[in-house]
Amino acid sequence: MVKQWYWYDWLMFIIRLISSISLVFTTISLQQYFTLPIMILVLWQLIAFSVPWLCLQLNYKYYLLTEIVISGGLCLYLASFFPQAYLAFLLYAFFIAAHSAHRAYLWSGPVSILLLPAIIKQLAEQSEYWVMAVQVGMAYIFGFSFHLLALNHRQGETIREQNAVLEQYLSQIERITLAEERSRLSKELHDTVGHAYTSLIMGLETLRPQMATNTGTESLDSLLNLARQNMEEVRGYVHQIESPHETIPLLQSLRKLAEEFQEHAKVAVTFHAYGEEYPVMKQAKTALYRCLQESLTNAVRHGHSSEIKVSVHFEPQQTRLEIHDNGRGMEHGREGFGLSAMKERAMILQGHVAVYTERGEGTLVTCTLPRQTELKEDVIRLLVVDDHPVIRESLRTLLEEQQDFQVVGTAEDGEQAIELCRQVRPQLVLMDVEMPNVDGISASRTIKESWPNIRILILTTFEDTKQAMEAMRSGVDGYLLKSMQPLELAVTIRTVHRGGTLIDQGMSHKLFAQLEVDNSGDDHSSIKASSAYDLTPRELEILQFVSKGLRYKSIASKLYLSDGTVRNYASSAYLKLGVRNREEAVLKAREAGLLE
Repeated sequence: MVKQWYWYDWLMFIIRLISSISLVFTTISLQQYFTLPIMILVLWQLIAFSVPWLCLQLNYKYYLLTEIVISGGLCLYLASFFPQAYLAFLLYAFFIAAHSAHRAYLWSGPVSILLLPAIIKQLAEQSEYWVMAVQVGMAYIFGFSFHLLALNHRQGETIREQNAVLEQYLSQIERITLAEERSRLSKELHDTVGHAYTSLIMGLETLRPQMATNTGTESLDSLLNLARQNMEEVRGYVHQIESPHETIPLLQSLRKLAEEFQEHAKVAVTFHAYGEEYPVMKQAKTALYRCLQESLTNAVRHGHSSEIKVSVHFEPQQTRLEIHDNGRGMEHGREGFGLSAMKERAMILQGHVAVYTERGEGTLVTCTLPRQTELKEDVIRLLVVDDHPVIRESLRTLLEEQQDFQVVGTAEDGEQAIELCRQVRPQLVLMDVEMPNVDGISASRTIKESWPNIRILILTTFEDTKQAMEAMRSGVDGYLLKSMQPLELAVTIRTVHRGGTLIDQGMSHKLFAQLEVDNSGDDHSSIKASSAYDLTPRELEILQFVSKGLRYKSIASKLYLSDGTVRNYASSAYLKLGVRNREEAVLKAREAGLLE
């Protein structure tokens, strides 16, 4: 039936069944004394057995009424012929008391103990009213005592279930807290101590030419070896502190989490995977793991679910996690801290979390992340171009600390850079500007003409606006200053490699200020052909959306990019067009025939 049965439910059912069968046989044996046909009387008894019991299982609201009217009416009819038949009502009084709840005792008790014996007294005058009232009252008291026993058992079961859920919830909180702390410590060690040692090694290497004596060289080598050894120890600590689920494949960690939750929370959890599994970024793995943790806990804690279905979909462009429970659903507009954290994690990775819920129909949580794998073949191949050997080697050392970077070559001028691009085909070039033979801007123009897919990031010491403008017109994908922090450089390289365009913030302000001065006397009649602006396909795509009135955030959601990346594309396009804002950019692009 619709509710779970306990031992006392089975006991009540068996007592009711035995008493009804006994009453049927007694009625059949005495059928000649009754006025009603035996078939109608037996049918009445079957109704008295089944209807109140079904009401108790399906809709409690009508139980007491049907028990008193149908079962009590049957006892009154039998007592009108046999006064001792009122004893059959003792069992129904027991049932009424055992199943009464809340304020029902205020009327079910008087009706059972006082009213029905009074009616029986009128039908069978030889019966003693107070004797019947006392006997029915005792039966009612026994029923009430049984009700308290059953209620205590149900509350104990509820407390045990809630304790199990609470223990599971506390376990999840403990795991999440430990994992977050381990992740924080590993990042702190990597980002602070690790980079401090890297900077120390680079600084000591720059002192080598100044150490003229053998003693000085030996001391320098000793310091370098000590620094390298300590940095290796820091790396070891970082790997040891990493969360266990980050070191195993995604499917294995999610399946293990689902199995552990099923064991501790006593909830049926089914797990399915669709598509061929591929490696995902560590951040994406953590986001999916945390999403599953929070969704499982919410399904039991708030939704009171008994069955949860988990599925992971490995699709060509994205990884999707779905958690569907059969609970009671959530209130619309109610968003707790856990759900907000899930959405924030996904948003950082350019993904999203959707929650579909209806009262009484359960909840479906969907976490979708774009596919960003960390396969070995996806390591970013870098070429470092600078005429200072110390800077070249320092950049090489700094970049190769990142697991997804590989420096495939270094060049001391633009001519060597072009030749190395032909030989090793890097994916991204870190290019200096002022170099002998062929400068960085000329080399960038040549590389872009020959290999358009190679990304170029200008890394210079000088804040020259004319030089920056010329570099952007040559087709480079970013313009940064060497004074930036190592972590910012690593993030910038990854962004540019994925198709972004970045310009140093200070430089961008100076460029727009210079444009404002230049455009004050600009003659709009002398607009060049669209091909002269060297806009990339992505920049043209951004301009198309801008011309339709879309905001950067809307464009970012359509192209699966971050808001900042879209802004950088737009800034780069504005610089190449020589305009100050989106209105001027749309107008100039239309006049140049760049927009549809």
